[in-house]
Amino acid sequence: MPLTKAELARLRDLRDKKHREAAGLFVIEGEKVVGELLAAKFPFVEIYATAEWAKVERDLRARLEPVRPVRHSLGDGGRPGSAITRITPEEMARVSHFPTPSAVLAVGKISRVPLPAGALDCGLTLALDGIQDPGNVGTLLRIADWFALDRVLLSPDSADLFSQKVINASMGSFARVTVHTAPLAEALAGLNPPVLGCDLAGDDVHDLKPLRDAVLVIGREGRGLSPAVQRLVTRRVTIPRYGGAESLNAAAAAAIVCDNLRRVLPRQ
Repeated sequence: MPLTKAELARLRDLRDKKHREAAGLFVIEGEKVVGELLAAKFPFVEIYATAEWAKVERDLRARLEPVRPVRHSLGDGGRPGSAITRITPEEMARVSHFPTPSAVLAVGKISRVPLPAGALDCGLTLALDGIQDPGNVGTLLRIADWFALDRVLLSPDSADLFSQKVINASMGSFARVTVHTAPLAEALAGLNPPVLGCDLAGDDVHDLKPLRDAVLVIGREGRGLSPAVQRLVTRRVTIPRYGGAESLNAAAAAAIVCDNLRRVLPRQ
């Protein structure tokens, strides 16, 4: 049984943030990213796939988290209670967010974790101040995952955490990193740990002493940190420049500072 017009429209509408927020759902498409999130045990509520995805599905089936049983539009593989909804390539083309449709599209619930009181006083936090490029936000999630930071704090004016581009760029880290969304000026006020901000006139990042508790704030390229956040930075650090480049990409700068934070801490 084919998908109804209402079902097709619902899946297409999830491309837009306002529809995602209204439905409390987001959509992610592509064999690689869906496979990464399934391997990371992300609990999708719906998965739609063409027969072309069958081999990938078989390889991942042992690692699939149970998802809500959904109706199958094709008899082939359409057993009641299966995690996958089989659809035709034509249906996938109608719901796809890409010019060239992929073989699988998955739907997850939007879930935002509130920032607990006192959470930033303990461990290492990466705070993103108005990072609006989705690719940068996704890459910064990968960096936080790589260096095992305790959390990422995302300002409300940063790129939408649940956009396809952010999740794609995170390469599966979306499912592993704890992300809180909160106004940074409020969240950073009165903290005990140092709040680090990149500044050309700051201390050499290579001279950082061991910090088990700290917040590293990364601002938007071209603008830097917002004035309200700048006032809360307690220590400015710089990455020494040896060449002629005007600046570093936000994610590259974050990776260098995170590497130095971890370099001076023993592995646990």
